[in-house]
Amino acid sequence: MTEIREIRSGGAFWIYLSIAAIGLVGTAYFNIVGFYNPSGSFFAAWFANPSVTSLSIDLLATASAASIFIILEGRRLGIRWYWIYVLGSFVTAVAFTFPLFLAMRERRLAALACNSTCANATTVEQPGD
Repeated sequence: MTEIREIRSGGAFWIYLSIAAIGLVGTAYFNIVGFYNPSGSFFAAWFANPSVTSLSIDLLATASAASIFIILEGRRLGIRWYWIYVLGSFVTAVAFTFPLFLAMRERRLAALACNSTCANATTVEQPGD
């Protein structure tokens, strides 16, 4: 059981955080360049050809599912400010906000596991008591 808790609190958290950083860096430049591109509309380019249309629909469906998951899971686990991740995806990218939420979710799950373990622990007598 300790091994699972270590993976949850350490490994998954850092993996999700790394993916979030890659998602932010990987999309920020292209979002800025695409948004300020004088040759056309940023949103019209989402449906420029069948390949891009497929990717755009894939992104929109995934973003919708991720937003629902963030809201439901954020409420269930009592994560404060969970809605910021949904709003942030409109300003930055789902490739950043969703893995960031998953990292914070792992942190919350580890804290809840520690709280339940610590609450059930017995008091250890100190020498000389």
